[in-house]
Amino acid sequence: MTPLFPFLALDKIALQLGPFAIHWYAIFIVAGAAIAVLLACREAKRKKKADGQPILVDDVIDFVLLAFPLGLVGVRAYYVAFQWSYYRQHPSQIIALWDGGGAIYGGLIAGALVLFVFCYYRMIHPLDLLDITVPGVILAQAMGRWGNFVNQEAYGKIVSQLNGLPDFIKQQMFIDGHYRVPTFLYESIGDFIGFLIIMIFRHQISALKRGEIFAFYLVWYGSVRFIVEGMRTDSLMLGPARVSQWLSLILILVGITLVVFRRVKKYE
Repeated sequence: MTPLFPFLALDKIALQLGPFAIHWYAIFIVAGAAIAVLLACREAKRKKKADGQPILVDDVIDFVLLAFPLGLVGVRAYYVAFQWSYYRQHPSQIIALWDGGGAIYGGLIAGALVLFVFCYYRMIHPLDLLDITVPGVILAQAMGRWGNFVNQEAYGKIVSQLNGLPDFIKQQMFIDGHYRVPTFLYESIGDFIGFLIIMIFRHQISALKRGEIFAFYLVWYGSVRFIVEGMRTDSLMLGPARVSQWLSLILILVGITLVVFRRVKKYE
């Protein structure tokens, strides 16, 4: 079997400037982060700090300047840790995130640690900052999956054909002589739908309590990731299940617990 349109194959490198290469993966990640920052800055003025002062745009930018690079470290470190048998033999590739090989859960864990420390020193309630940032985060995740598309990773099982999809997706999902299920696309669409729901909720429903936008994100993203991860063939494994599926279940449980505390227990 050969692909229908070989000239449509995508190169990982978007632009070559002498010895420096700009990868599509990096472009999608940076573009997603920039949009996430803009969305968070627009929303910051609706929240207040513990001293009654509004959360400033500078607070959001300072947080991002800390969380974004450390989040990328977490993305790569998480992946390398679960693939250590390979990377200990190839230590020069440990930092090569631009070539693919990352786990978004590593970034979320690193970002959460930065968030709690940052909020403590800036006197911001962590749930307020999370409510501000997660809409942009889930949109950035939807965009970032297209970096996986270019790198031909985060795919599913072998199929004979891919009906109903654009030719450029079919071409890029022709991997090692076979068409693959584009699980990157399913997760990207799921994340984007979650983003739209969040935007409707936070602008149309005034009865939302602190942290409930964040809780919805946990449940929605956890559910999408759990389903999509079950379709993938390149996942990191932990026992009988995929690592990301275990973590997805944790996210869902945390999100549900947060809503219960806010609604039933009147937790503040």
